Amino acid sequence: MDLTPGDRPQHSRALQRANHVRSARALLKRRIASGELTAADVILSHRWEIDTMTIAEVLLCQRQWGSGRCAKFLLGLTMHENKTIGAMTERQRTMVASELTARARSAGAPG
Repeated sequence: MDLTPGDRPQHSRALQRANHVRSARALLKRRIASGELTAADVILSHRWEIDTMTIAEVLLCQRQWGSGRCAKFLLGLTMHENKTIGAMTERQRTMVASELTARARSAGAPG
C-alpha cells in the first residue's frame, strides 16, 4: 500500500515542516550575513519562515552585531529581544527597519 502525503503520520509531517523552516531560516541568515539582504528587508517582509524568529536572531546575523550591540539597539526602541517578528505590529516593524537603515547610512554602509 502506497502512502500519500496526507496518509503519513502527523509527526512525520511536523518533522518535515520543521526541517523546511530551519533550512529557510539558515538561508536567510546566510544572506543577511553576506550582505545580500539587510535585516531591515527581512523584518519588513512577511515571510512565514520568520514569524517565530526573535528580533535578536535577525539582528545578530548582521556583521559586527553582537549581543551587546543588539541589546543596546533594542533598549533604545523599548523592545525586548525575545519579541518575535510575527508578534510585531506593522508600526514596530517599520520603526525597527527605519532605525536600522538610518544607522547603516550614518555608518557609511551602502543602502
